[in-house]
Amino acid sequence: MAIAPIPSVTGTGVFLPGADIDTDEIIPARFLKCVTFDGLGDAAFADVRYNEDGSPKPNYPLNKPQYQDATILVAGINFGCGSSREHAPQAIYRAGFRAIIAESFAEIFFGNSTNLGLPCVCADAVEIRNLAATIEADPTTEIVVDLENKEVRFGSESFAVSIPDSARSALVRGRYDQLGELLEEEDQVEAVASKLPYFAGE
Repeated sequence: MAIAPIPSVTGTGVFLPGADIDTDEIIPARFLKCVTFDGLGDAAFADVRYNEDGSPKPNYPLNKPQYQDATILVAGINFGCGSSREHAPQAIYRAGFRAIIAESFAEIFFGNSTNLGLPCVCADAVEIRNLAATIEADPTTEIVVDLENKEVRFGSESFAVSIPDSARSALVRGRYDQLGELLEEEDQVEAVASKLPYFAGE
């Protein structure tokens, strides 16, 4: 199956306030024992999202009814810092998010997100605050994360975003999933393997 290009992402947003939201907050360590990533979406932000009895905290943004269909996460500086756990972007993706706009990202988190097809773009703090205010005023506001033109659009407004050219190109061209690319070329892999002496038992 071809890997889908991601030239842009369109959806509604939710803002998570605060700086340095780390991977342990995104997906607490006790959830890393999973064999697959299935179900991690329900555990995203578990320690700050739920009470000890498992009930949702009503004031946490992801629990508010008006943001339940949000697919674009908006955050502050140094998002995804801390340990390099791949589970963090997996949890965000499986919680239904398809793009993240933040002031900056931890490098490993950014790479893991890109490989998953979860675009991460950086914006100025003033633009983030303006977008967050717009989302709060009208949670139904449609947001477009345009990777081809490196900009975010919402209502009559827009602002420039940054993303490394290598990541942008991989997402736009559908070349971000390295394992998927390898599986797509299975016939060529087998052809090369058949010529290798140690595969032929020589």
